[in-house]
Amino acid sequence: MEIKEMGRIVDGENKEEPQKIEKIQDSQTKENNSKSGLAIVLALIAMVCGGGGLALGWLAYEKASTPITFLNSGTDGNSANFAEGSIADVANKVSESVVSIVTSTKTTNFFGQSYDASAAGTGIIVSEDGYIITNKHVINGASEINVVLADGTTYEGVKVVATDPLNDVSFLKIENVTGLKPATLGNSKTITVGQQVIAIGNALGQYQNTVTVGIISGTGRSVTASDSSGYNAETLSDMIQTDAAINSGNSGGPLVNGAGEVIGINTATSTSAENMGFAIPISAVKGMLQQLTETGKAERTYLGVYSVEITPEIAKAYNLPVSSGAYLYSSSNYSAIIKDSPASKAGLKDKDIITAVNGEKIGVAGSLASLIGEYKPGDTVQLTVFREGKETAVKVTLEGYKNN
Repeated sequence: MEIKEMGRIVDGENKEEPQKIEKIQDSQTKENNSKSGLAIVLALIAMVCGGGGLALGWLAYEKASTPITFLNSGTDGNSANFAEGSIADVANKVSESVVSIVTSTKTTNFFGQSYDASAAGTGIIVSEDGYIITNKHVINGASEINVVLADGTTYEGVKVVATDPLNDVSFLKIENVTGLKPATLGNSKTITVGQQVIAIGNALGQYQNTVTVGIISGTGRSVTASDSSGYNAETLSDMIQTDAAINSGNSGGPLVNGAGEVIGINTATSTSAENMGFAIPISAVKGMLQQLTETGKAERTYLGVYSVEITPEIAKAYNLPVSSGAYLYSSSNYSAIIKDSPASKAGLKDKDIITAVNGEKIGVAGSLASLIGEYKPGDTVQLTVFREGKETAVKVTLEGYKNN
């Protein structure tokens, strides 16, 4: 068996022949009608490829935000199941933190005529003073972004303050607002297959805060997502698979556990299989969220390696000493270690195997990219590394992602 290169992903995994799916179609272009107001309709928003060629955007504010509501230390709601009546209670509680995102985009039709197109998606409030997380493809190319709260309150001219260059995540900010209801962010590193979850989102771009129920069907999934035309494909790794219905317009909405904690960001669905949706683990974005609320700006933290997720098949084919982890695989065309990256400065080498980040096991707690995403630039982490058959500890000081 040979490892097939599905695209070089910084701090990510290249998995052999990932399942091809379609990203959620969150909008359908339509000319605005001045009499009917802003139409919330489905339209295709093309996603850009992750891992390279993306600009890292951030905007500084004069004062820091209020803290995010993170899961309390020592508690974990992933063991909670929905008792009779509790689904409604959890949905009502979390729905206050779920917003509809309506965008306007300047576009041109086949005849060269310019018009405004509308699109709709979902977002999650993460701070009292207006920080919101959503999918990058929901707001990609938008000339105007409006946010609608669960009670109908509408905020116009909302700004994009940061984007993750390595994942389908963007961060928005409502200016001059206080008293919003932030969601509690849970721990996606301890989720289990079969665990009960609910998904909430702006279904079809017109049914606000639609609630669906299901279970976690799988973890650590690697998929190739694209729009319905088959173009604008992007490899997404370490995704949570769920059978809770995720419909068009749900992009950016929360996947929630039985304790009402957000464990994922709904992102994509399969059009060739029933009851198969995918969400980004919430732990993968906590590093950027903490930066935003503490300093008003954010960079994606990165290690600077290209890796392959180790499966039992990969371990057997390459005679590796472990059955899980991140294999820093190089070829004749490129090195697994990016020049001048934190990994390079720390002395990581081609064919090293990283099995843990600060004691969190890769493949159990999440992918290498997700675990690194929990930290901020300047943080030092200890990697557990297998090299030439021996286990060693390597300390790495992480940096902000540079768009080389």
